[in-house]
Amino acid sequence: MRKIVLIKGDGIGPEVCDAAVRVIAATGVEIEWIDALLGIPAIKEYGTPLPDGTLDKVRETGIALKGPTSTPVGEGHASVNVALRKTLDLYANLRPVRGFDGIKSRFEGVDLVIVRENTEDLYSGLEHEVVPGVVESLKIITEKASTRIARFAFDYAASHGRKKITAIHKANIMKLSDGLFLKSVRAVAKKYPDLAYDEKIVDNASMQMVLNPSQFDVMLNENLYGDILSDLAAGLVGGLGLLPGANIGEDCAVFEAAHGSAPDIAGKDIANPTAVIMSGVMMLRHLGEIEAGDRIEGALRAFYRGPERTGDLGGKLGCSEFTKRIVSLVENG
Repeated sequence: MRKIVLIKGDGIGPEVCDAAVRVIAATGVEIEWIDALLGIPAIKEYGTPLPDGTLDKVRETGIALKGPTSTPVGEGHASVNVALRKTLDLYANLRPVRGFDGIKSRFEGVDLVIVRENTEDLYSGLEHEVVPGVVESLKIITEKASTRIARFAFDYAASHGRKKITAIHKANIMKLSDGLFLKSVRAVAKKYPDLAYDEKIVDNASMQMVLNPSQFDVMLNENLYGDILSDLAAGLVGGLGLLPGANIGEDCAVFEAAHGSAPDIAGKDIANPTAVIMSGVMMLRHLGEIEAGDRIEGALRAFYRGPERTGDLGGKLGCSEFTKRIVSLVENG
């Protein structure tokens, strides 16, 4: 039996995580879920948003499924998501972007992957007030981190049948920091002659994504650009409520949806759990449970080819009823 840490988060997190657990159980894969707290629930229980006990559990099992956690805007505690990734050195953020047949969107057949460096850039959190009214925030780019994320992206592409890597940058302006990122990526690219490689300035890449997303395959990003472009990409196929995510390191991996905690609808049984369920699919495949992951994804795709929808997509199904439908499709699929 596999031991997996379950971090439900806050807001709609407990609801959508419970839904994912039910759907995964329907595959027959035996899992012992180990509950752990993060963010607001952890502050209430332990006085800190990132308890040592939670970190220890993830280190011990090497794997976690995580719900959304709230981050105060402009005040309060720092992002616990960023702190978790940095503390556990979950250096690679992986966001596959593939639409569902039946979900109306501007584009057909979108199928790309966002790879994002997870530990540095402006998300290093190094800021200070120079004088009253003037704040400085430092962007950190290192050859080590840039090379490591480039290797991850090229290895992922090579092992998943992808054909091209596009490095995203702003080296025309940030010649030293983004220049170092590109120099590091180019050195790695030379070792993968079977993969096409190109580069795009981030503002042009944003425009190209909404004009013709099919030109992209794997997009390799620094931290901030990857955060922004992954959300943009989600908008091409129906929104953040449909897409999974993973944070992967050498020793641990945490799988989570990228959407927010949506406290305004928490407890109302109207949240769409698809993104967390699909994150569970990524987790199962990471663990070698390929057939189980395929059954769940197949059930979701079969459901979305039908007429029923959750409230966020214009339908009437709540979280619990949607989950029942998917569990039935998994069990009988």
